[in-house]
Amino acid sequence: MTEILFYTFASDRLDVARRVAAKAHTQGKHVMIHAPDPATAEAMDRLLWTTPALGFVPHCRDTDALAGETPVLIGTRVDALRQADVMINLHNAQPEAFGRFERLVEIIGQDDLSREHGRERYRYYQSRGYALTTHDLRQSAGAA
Repeated sequence: MTEILFYTFASDRLDVARRVAAKAHTQGKHVMIHAPDPATAEAMDRLLWTTPALGFVPHCRDTDALAGETPVLIGTRVDALRQADVMINLHNAQPEAFGRFERLVEIIGQDDLSREHGRERYRYYQSRGYALTTHDLRQSAGAA
């Protein structure tokens, strides 16, 4: 059964996603960053190209010709990833087909709307018996 991790009170959801993706990549995991729209996917792509300055996480968009060979994908096509290890959800709703991933990461922002959507997803997963772990980012130096 999919393990579900919640990172709550993120001041920058994309940066938390970047750090989680980088850590999962160093562990040899394949990652799908599930973006809600093209603008978020583009911002995530740009962030992975520029941060950290001396590091690189190999990634591409899920529509790219190399998507089947790239360890970190960004987009909306959950079927683009051959090996289903980690999904990072940036949507306000639970993603389709999350159950085929070993781990689902939910990143919840600090604003009221993000927190309410996060609570809804938490209740959804909890009611279906998933193992849930929460990391309050106000109490730690970071994520991943």
